[in-house]
Amino acid sequence: MPDADPGIIEGDGLARDAALLEDVVREAGALALRLFRTELKSWIKGKSSPVSEADIAVNDLVESRLRAATPDYGWLSEESADDPSRLGKPLTWIVDPIDGTRAYLAGNDDWSVSIGLVAGDTPVLGAVFAPVTDEFFFATRGKGTRLNGVPAAASAGSGIDFPKIAGPKPLVERLGGMREGDSLYPRIGSLALRLVRVAEGRLDAAFAGGNSRDWDLAAADVIVHEAGGEMTTLAGERLVYNQTDVRHGLLVAAGRARHAHIVKHFRDNPIL
Repeated sequence: MPDADPGIIEGDGLARDAALLEDVVREAGALALRLFRTELKSWIKGKSSPVSEADIAVNDLVESRLRAATPDYGWLSEESADDPSRLGKPLTWIVDPIDGTRAYLAGNDDWSVSIGLVAGDTPVLGAVFAPVTDEFFFATRGKGTRLNGVPAAASAGSGIDFPKIAGPKPLVERLGGMREGDSLYPRIGSLALRLVRVAEGRLDAAFAGGNSRDWDLAAADVIVHEAGGEMTTLAGERLVYNQTDVRHGLLVAAGRARHAHIVKHFRDNPIL
């Protein structure tokens, strides 16, 4: 993976790309919202992953806009055939046109448009937009996270409050301390949206099972970090993007103190 040229990812270049990203994500969200709760063709790709006409339409819009404006950048999207040339690009767009397609097709609110820009193997821009609830999360590396234009921050402290934790219950239960009657935060259909809820402090922590991909995570990663949180493997290792294999294992996102507490727990009590 080539190192990114600091001159490309800082200053005017990054500001230009941030403005472009915000415009495109808002446009993509508007298109997805127009198609929401309409009659759509849908099908299954792979073993069990749903995809619909809306996913493809939003992907086509985003691809045409971003590739026209940044023709030298790499491209990785859930709904596009993989182009290995991205591996040699200093900057790469990583796109999930509709994250949470099951929720989208079910007519639920908890889906999002999620797009990140990765320099080398590290996210430097991220946008996650939930159009139904009009929540727009945006982060630029070194400039903090904003939710609808207002600075956002992950919650402080290291305590475990299960109703403010989201993720697969069998994984969260491994933290220990759950009592009969304790409940987790209700399931969020979009993984990106689940993770960025940590960046606004609505969630204290969010976990992901072992079936996520770059496009689920890249935008949320920079959003969580710029809000004063951490998002890593359960062993505390940072996530690396735009590799040949875009799959990721078990993950946790939380404010820094709570994240350190959770990672220590799993280091002391590893999942075999």
